[in-house]
Amino acid sequence: MSRALGALENLLGYKFSDLTLLERAVTHRSWAVEHHLNGDVESVRSSENESLEFVGDSVVGLIMAEQLFRTRPTAAEGELTLMKHYLVSTATLAKVAEGLELGSFLRIGRGEEKTGGRRKQALLANLMEAIIGAVFIDGGYVPTRQVVTRLFADEMKDVTPRTAIDFKSLLQETLQSEKLRAPSYRVLSSEGPPHERIFKVEAVWEGGKTVAKGNSIKSAEMAAAKLALDAIKLAGSAGELRSEKSGPDVMNDQRPDQKY
Repeated sequence: MSRALGALENLLGYKFSDLTLLERAVTHRSWAVEHHLNGDVESVRSSENESLEFVGDSVVGLIMAEQLFRTRPTAAEGELTLMKHYLVSTATLAKVAEGLELGSFLRIGRGEEKTGGRRKQALLANLMEAIIGAVFIDGGYVPTRQVVTRLFADEMKDVTPRTAIDFKSLLQETLQSEKLRAPSYRVLSSEGPPHERIFKVEAVWEGGKTVAKGNSIKSAEMAAAKLALDAIKLAGSAGELRSEKSGPDVMNDQRPDQKY
């Protein structure tokens, strides 16, 4: 295990004073439960990474907020919030973890191993946060900031308020603000070879529906949510659309490979 941890230190560009912190950071609860056969709850908690994940979640948020403030001094608060939300999202954390192949260092139980736990987005994001938390506990804020800004350099350089927008969350918040139910999404069809699959997804809410295409279910849902927001904005409110006998049926004409 120490050899693997040394390789991970090299990957992070940080040398731990207390290597047991890094060992704990890469230990999933499922592994801890299996290896503490007496079922002692305190032993499990002291060896798995959930507490370090809790610390890392707060630390990475602070670092991203600081770096956005310093690199984008003229951005509005709302724009900074959108970009921070994107940078600390499960998807972004997991993407960086995948790029570093952190899953290969993760200690997981047999059940998680069988179900592909090393590739699960949520587990990878939690692992990333736990490692950041471990660096912070071991070395403090400045070394942790150096690690995070290096590992997330590409994401931080490329993020903009537009690319950071989560249209699905915005649509749900818009509907909830008018006391309407959250939208639902349904895959209508998929076509093309496995490596070039195009998905058609329908978004339905009280007042209308939209249909959009994408090269993944997620991107198609995001495109459909954006069309829904456009339709609601054009009408003035979702309530006005709901008052019509039949809501709008909007189909996107965007490229299926458009990123959201």
